[in-house]
Amino acid sequence: MTGPAPAVAAVRVAVRRALGDLGPGATVLVACSGGADSLALAAALAWEARAGGPWRAGAVVVDHGLHPASRDVADAAAATCRTLGLDPVRVVRVDVGTAGGPEAAARTARYAALDAVADDLDADAVLLGHTLDDQAETVLLALARGSGERALAGMRPVRGRLRRPLLTLRRADTEAACAAQGLVPWHDPGNGRDPATTGLPAGAVAREDLPLRSRVRSEVLPVLEEVLGPGVAQALARTADALADATDAVDSAAAEVLAAAVRDAPAGERAGDVVLDVGPLAEAPAAVRRRALHDAAVRAGCPPGGLARVQVLAVEALVTAWRGQGPVHLPGGRVASRACGRLYLGLPFAAADEDG
Repeated sequence: MTGPAPAVAAVRVAVRRALGDLGPGATVLVACSGGADSLALAAALAWEARAGGPWRAGAVVVDHGLHPASRDVADAAAATCRTLGLDPVRVVRVDVGTAGGPEAAARTARYAALDAVADDLDADAVLLGHTLDDQAETVLLALARGSGERALAGMRPVRGRLRRPLLTLRRADTEAACAAQGLVPWHDPGNGRDPATTGLPAGAVAREDLPLRSRVRSEVLPVLEEVLGPGVAQALARTADALADATDAVDSAAAEVLAAAVRDAPAGERAGDVVLDVGPLAEAPAAVRRRALHDAAVRAGCPPGGLARVQVLAVEALVTAWRGQGPVHLPGGRVASRACGRLYLGLPFAAADEDG
C-alpha cells in the first residue's frame, strides 16, 4: 500500500515528535492563518489525532483585520480546519495597535489572542507553523540589528505551551504537503507574493510597503543564496541551534542573580519600580549581569524588543563604573538611576506624578 507523500509524512512525524510528552486527554490547538505552513500543520495534527493521538485537537484562527479580505480569509481557514476534523475551532478578531511598529503590534495582538483562547480551553499546547526558513529570517534580522545572543538563538521549539514542530522543515515542504493533500493555502500579499494569487488587485501591496521580514524573504535571502551558494538558510538555522543551549544557561544564571539583587521598594516609592542591590550585580560575570539588567528593565516596563545593547551597557555602567552620573533613559519612557547602593528602574518621577 502506498504511503503518504514524503512532505506529508515529514510534517506528520514532526507533529508526533513535538507532542510525544503529552498524555491522554491533553488539549492541543494549532494556530492556523490559512497559509501553507499552518495549513499543513493543521492537517498533520488532525491526522495524528485520528490515527490514535490521545489528544483533543482544535484550532485558533486570528483575524488581524489588516487587509480587505482578512475576514473572508479567516473564515475560510476556520472552515478548512473543521473539514479536517479539528474541534473546537475558534476565530478571534483582534485590533492591531501601533506600539513597536506594525509587525510587532500584529505579533503582540496575535499572541494575546492565542493565550486567551488557550486559557479558555485549558490547552496544554499551541502549535505554531514556523519553519526553518522563518528561523533563518529571524537570525538574519537579529544580525542586521546587532541584537544579542538571545535574539540570535532565534525561535525555540518549545516556549511554555507554545510549540514549533516545523523548525527543521522548509517552507517548500509545507507547500508540497498542502499540494499532496489537495489543500489550497492562502498567500498573504504582505509576504511578497504576487497579489494575483491572493484575490487582491494587482499592485495592492507595493514593494516598499512590505514588512521588513517579507523583504528579507523575497529580496535579501535570494541574493545571499546567489552570492554565497545554497545552504544559507540552513546555516543561519544552525547558528540559532548552536546558541540556544548557551543562551539558556546565561538566562538561568541571570535569573538567579536578579532574584538575589531584587529589593523591596522603600515606603512611598511607586508600584512597578524595580529596585536592585548593586552588590550581586557587580559580582556576576558580565554576560550574566547584562542579561539580568535587560530583564530587570523589561520588568520595569521597557518594551522587550526595544532595548538596544548600548542602553544595557549604559545601565551596567551605573553598577560597574559608578561616578555619580545621571539617569539612563530607556525605551518605554523608563529610566535607570543609582542612589545609596541601589539601582532604580522605572518611570521618571514627573511622569509618575502625572500618571497619578
